[in-house]
Amino acid sequence: MRPVDLAREHGLSTQAVRNYESAGILPPAGRTAAGYRVYTPLHAAALRAFLSLVAGHGHATAKAIMQAVNRGAVDEALRLIDESHGRLLEDRRTLEAVDAALRDLVPAPPPEPGGVHIGALARRLGVRPATLRKWEKAGLVRPGRDPRTGYRVYGAADVRDARLVHQLRRGGYLLEQIAPLIAQGRAAGGVEPLESAIRGWRERLSARGRAMLAGAAGLHAYLSAREG
Repeated sequence: MRPVDLAREHGLSTQAVRNYESAGILPPAGRTAAGYRVYTPLHAAALRAFLSLVAGHGHATAKAIMQAVNRGAVDEALRLIDESHGRLLEDRRTLEAVDAALRDLVPAPPPEPGGVHIGALARRLGVRPATLRKWEKAGLVRPGRDPRTGYRVYGAADVRDARLVHQLRRGGYLLEQIAPLIAQGRAAGGVEPLESAIRGWRERLSARGRAMLAGAAGLHAYLSAREG
């Protein structure tokens, strides 16, 4: 097979195929007497495996997996796959925690005019004021200040964030794990848009899981071709 033959199957350029070979994603190509590259069905299987792995694991991990396989370090390639599956599982657990926290949020009482002070909010949540100050230091809640007294004042969005943090902490999540979730809620504009974002998040995780299955099949075919 010529580089162009291998490239056409996947809509790639011949330069992309050569780059993949240079990066160790494909095994080294043979050469004709004139120095032209010659690819085989083994190279085609390698390219199919790599492209299927990219969809589920991302370019960097797929590249590392193929490089490991091509230098005979199959166990290292399998470890990389295990780690990627572990990240997917952790993402699923995070999603489930956020979803559960949102479902456990009872309707909030109407916001008090002018906001809520730290003592009142602490009593409402059943935590100490020091806990709210700790959450603020971690960037999870961002109360304003009364310009006259300097006291913290929690508006409706601050109360929402504090309630969500409280639920996630009850679920065993660390502050550093909660921070990006609160940021997502702020970016979404509140809890209701975040619920829609969670549905999209779940769909993306499912698609990623299915892509990982396809990647496993492609890699298995390539390993079988190498061993055959």
